[in-house]
Amino acid sequence: MWGKHDDLIVHEHEPFNAEPAPHALARAAVTGVGHFYVRNHGIVPESDPARWRLAVDGLVGRELRLSLAELREFDHHEVVASLQCAGNRRSSLSKLQDIPGHQWGPGATSAARWKGVRLADVLARAGVAATAAHVEFEAPDIAEEASPPQRFGGSIPLSKARSGEVLLAWEMNGAPLPPVHGAPVRVVVPGYIGARSVKWVDRITVRSRPSANFFQAVAYRLLPAEPVAGEDGIELGPIAVNSAILTPAAGETVPAGATAVSGYALAGDGRGVARVEVSVDGGSRWQRAELDEQPSPWTWRRWRAVVQLPPGEAEIVSRAWDTAAAVQPEREADLWNPKGYFNHAWYRTRVTCVDRA
Repeated sequence: MWGKHDDLIVHEHEPFNAEPAPHALARAAVTGVGHFYVRNHGIVPESDPARWRLAVDGLVGRELRLSLAELREFDHHEVVASLQCAGNRRSSLSKLQDIPGHQWGPGATSAARWKGVRLADVLARAGVAATAAHVEFEAPDIAEEASPPQRFGGSIPLSKARSGEVLLAWEMNGAPLPPVHGAPVRVVVPGYIGARSVKWVDRITVRSRPSANFFQAVAYRLLPAEPVAGEDGIELGPIAVNSAILTPAAGETVPAGATAVSGYALAGDGRGVARVEVSVDGGSRWQRAELDEQPSPWTWRRWRAVVQLPPGEAEIVSRAWDTAAAVQPEREADLWNPKGYFNHAWYRTRVTCVDRA
């Protein structure tokens, strides 16, 4: 389906939601389109590139209505960037207490090479009013989970929208953007939750306040573990520092002794990954992992280490620091929330070790 590999973990067929298995993510720094995770809230809309138009309105000096050909007249730019769903690793939080929604593992994140035009250049053409503070995106996919059902949307601060890494992209990994990933044009907002990288975008509205769309004002908000009257949660934007172990996979049987471990680490807006450590004794002692070079400042860092595992059951743990000295918290219990967002606790995977023949 949708040109995806058969080994994807499919959480829902309609709307289509799927993530790659950890071993598939471990293969390359840039994820192949066939393994790139998919998060949809509605049916993939049919869009004719020849008839597509991008409206730019709101607090602007002049409203724009751009065809794809007219959008391509702006200077072209590329960025290699990772996207990550706010629900990445939700399945682990659900083991503590049931959480509705797709039970994402560590694969609701991927990296690609995106090509398009800078959103900042389009905003400059329209002219932004002095009272502007946020930029809203809308798309034609209708989300039935919204109340009432409505077009998908969201917003980012104007300061982020004017950053050079935010693109209106029509190309992914050197090929035209596939329909399931937002063709003909999508927004790419590196460093923010994937929900802000709105697919199939056809309207941009410059505002003084954040979007009132359901997926900005209601859905993607971090609620407290215990309900509080009048509490509407924290609006989600930049992602938290996170890491995951991709190999060996959970439940795998591996030879005892020296065992290769690898994974990814990713930090939020404007922050890099400074350090990754692994432990095989529950966090009493830590071993520094080797970090690969990043394809760009806006993508994950792959890491690797060799650990010594005795025969029997073993748990391998990873944790990462970002360049602002933030570190993953130890306990998932401290992060549990009713929507299962932002699980960035230490990553733990259990394997069985057998003596080498």
